[in-house]
Amino acid sequence: MDDGTDVGVKRLRLRMTAMLVLSMLLASLGTSIANIALPTLAAAFAAPFTQVQAVVVGYLAALTVTSVLAGRIGDRHGLLRMHRLGLLLFAASSLAAAIAPSLPLLVAARVAQGAGAAFLMTLGMALMREAADSERLGRAMGLLGTVSALGTALGPTLGGLVIPLAGWRAIFLLQVPLAIVALLLAIGLPGGRAPARAATRQKLLAMPGAALLANLAINLLVAAVMMTTLVVGPFYLAEGLGLSPALTGLAMSAGPLISILSGVPAGRAVDFLGAGRVLGGGLVLLAAGALLLAVLPPMIGVGGYVMAIAVLTPGYQLFQAANNTAALAGTAAGERGTTSGLLTLSRNAGLILGASAMGAVFMLSAGGEDLATAAPAAITAGASRTFLLAAVLILIAMAIAARAARQRPAA
Repeated sequence: MDDGTDVGVKRLRLRMTAMLVLSMLLASLGTSIANIALPTLAAAFAAPFTQVQAVVVGYLAALTVTSVLAGRIGDRHGLLRMHRLGLLLFAASSLAAAIAPSLPLLVAARVAQGAGAAFLMTLGMALMREAADSERLGRAMGLLGTVSALGTALGPTLGGLVIPLAGWRAIFLLQVPLAIVALLLAIGLPGGRAPARAATRQKLLAMPGAALLANLAINLLVAAVMMTTLVVGPFYLAEGLGLSPALTGLAMSAGPLISILSGVPAGRAVDFLGAGRVLGGGLVLLAAGALLLAVLPPMIGVGGYVMAIAVLTPGYQLFQAANNTAALAGTAAGERGTTSGLLTLSRNAGLILGASAMGAVFMLSAGGEDLATAAPAAITAGASRTFLLAAVLILIAMAIAARAARQRPAA
């Protein structure tokens, strides 16, 4: 009887994990799969690039704005129940995007899809916290990090294969059956009841504690640095180092590939060594990687860039697994959705900071607004200065982490 019960519990956990992995894959796929379709959409709707850009920006904006709300709703009405609602919204909005007859309706569908993705990402992290054993929590967070990297990396490749064969509508249509499969996996899972409302209402009004605020601040800074590599990297490689588009794309693929390979090992390290140690080690690698990005490529070219990314990216995966584990490990059951939402919000805010503020720093450091006409030496110098600033941001994150660690025993 006990053996049968154990087998049943393991099957439910496996089913939950499969559903959460597929949900995270869908949400991360949605962030990148439409990017490659922008030229096709501009031609299909006879619209300028600034207008079709809303197809990408609308998704990211909705994902960012809705993340904390999704977590709070999940805490109040049940994580799994609201996760199912997110899957339903994601499937319906994906279908709406696929059949959209005009650009405004496509943008509206993408905004709804981004809101659905916020439920999938935020509540998926909280549900994984509930499904995983305490001694395997780091591994579970590492798995989600791997899947997120896989979805983001797979999006442009998948879109590039599908659009020539079936048109731009197919990139949204193919997400519908995947969402339906995830929804079917979720329907039979236990845990759909909502928590007690009186207790939850009080928790929803509570401010994050000092430890969580430190996790959120570090999360924002690290995300800004990672986005800096994605914004500056293509210009650095193509204009500064003079690489062809093919070689630039190949060099840029090193980061996502390393992320996919290092996510689960990073989670295992958290379970074995503890979140605090791994978080510190991840930040050290991130600082070293940023410094190497500033120094090595001007000296030895694209090989130096790849070497720096090979240091930076595992550091990010170690940090992400450790920081998410630390933030969620001590969180009460009725607060996990909100905590996950705050983690998602801080990460997305960091991505926006990296794309805007750090992008502006790079542009000014390279000598002006028109990077296309800037000399390779100016591009290289601007990138080096920007990556040095990124290293400073990681040093600030290390100081916040060290301060939080000193205060923890006294709390």
